[in-house]
Amino acid sequence: MIKVAIFGGSFDPPHKGHQYIVQRAIKVLDIDKLIILPAFLNPFKEHSLASAKQRLEWCHRLFDPIADVIVSNFEISLGRATYTSESLRHLGKQYDIRYIIIGSDNLASITRWHEFEWINSHLTWVIAERRGDQKDTQMLQNWIPLKIDIPISSTGIREGGDLKMIDKRIKKEVDILLKRREHYDHR
Repeated sequence: MIKVAIFGGSFDPPHKGHQYIVQRAIKVLDIDKLIILPAFLNPFKEHSLASAKQRLEWCHRLFDPIADVIVSNFEISLGRATYTSESLRHLGKQYDIRYIIIGSDNLASITRWHEFEWINSHLTWVIAERRGDQKDTQMLQNWIPLKIDIPISSTGIREGGDLKMIDKRIKKEVDILLKRREHYDHR
């Protein structure tokens, strides 16, 4: 079976930090492929800036050119918020899932993930950490750090509108969405 790491998230929008995480993970993890798994809707969120279809398209545009990356449409094809455990069980029928990659900002709510104990007992967590992040990993059975010195988040982009960390292949579309939302918010 193909050994993989799963990197899920909203990717709303995907940014250079995500791209760097993918590049680093491919280099340092013992995997054959890395699977990008954009969420239809994060179970902890009510909405996203970009549609699920748009975010999937952006992920394909940014990550398909990388030989060791697969962009999965599994969660988006379901058309609903999907628990990570459900996706892992589905993808685990086809792949040997070794790792799950998360940002350190997820650690605060990780024990509230559906079937956290099952995920925690079956996989090694890869924690993408920015410089200065405070992280509590005591609840994790197996984890490794992935140092990411890129101070950016999708939330920061959505709230601040700074596009310098957005790849030029999607920058114009992200800018249009941000301006459309700003115009709507000021009505």
